[in-house]
Amino acid sequence: MRGPVGNPARIADEWLRQEAERQGAVMTEGVGLLTDMATLAGGGFNPLQLAAPVINFYENTLDWSMEVTHKWSPVALPIGRLLSALFTRRIQQLNFPLKSSDTAHRMDSRLTSLMTKDGVQLGVAWMRTLPSTGQYVYSGWYGTTNLPGSARPSLRVVFPLPNGSVIVFLRPEIGDDGSLILVSPLGAFGDAGAYLVVARPDQSSGWVRRVPIVERFVVRSADEKTLFTDHALSLWHLPIIRFHYRLRRGSIGPNETATSATMT
Repeated sequence: MRGPVGNPARIADEWLRQEAERQGAVMTEGVGLLTDMATLAGGGFNPLQLAAPVINFYENTLDWSMEVTHKWSPVALPIGRLLSALFTRRIQQLNFPLKSSDTAHRMDSRLTSLMTKDGVQLGVAWMRTLPSTGQYVYSGWYGTTNLPGSARPSLRVVFPLPNGSVIVFLRPEIGDDGSLILVSPLGAFGDAGAYLVVARPDQSSGWVRRVPIVERFVVRSADEKTLFTDHALSLWHLPIIRFHYRLRRGSIGPNETATSATMT
């Protein structure tokens, strides 16, 4: 549960330098979210069964451009507006877009790796911003870990928050078509899922609570240069928001648009 912690005023990418100092690491420009998909192998999950473009995206993320559409659940949209007005827009973190026009074009990405002096990668920071507003949507810390009692590694994503973080452990699965399915379900403490961490002032200890945030990603290949990703986020069993991404190896033309998302 140890990971980057944000300051109370603003998150964006300001936590990254603090994390580098904490770990005695050097910041370098990143290339992929994972150095090798094999780090997720185990417990019946064989990355070699994934479609080749899916593997390429995770190992060479910045080679892929991204467009996104989204749709809020009608029940959840008023809550999203309130959180945006009071919290997420100000701190520049988990700042889910409210209007479809905010994601009518591409979403920009920047990756930064933290490396030890011996050249070992400790993790990757992935910052995503909307060109239409210049605001941060996500700022997360990516890596892999083995949860207690789990036969396969999980993808671990830390979203720094003021004096704490949300940590999401995503269980990898493989679809029949070679797609990658990442699931952060409801469950018991210690299982894959989402956790809220509140750090003490010394940031060496704190409190942890499992939270009922459920996420499901499906990353599937359309062809060698095109991926589609559906990302559904729910609270318990209540749908909140759904994103649909189109990822292209290389740049996306100015007249091309992503496929619309639907809420299920």
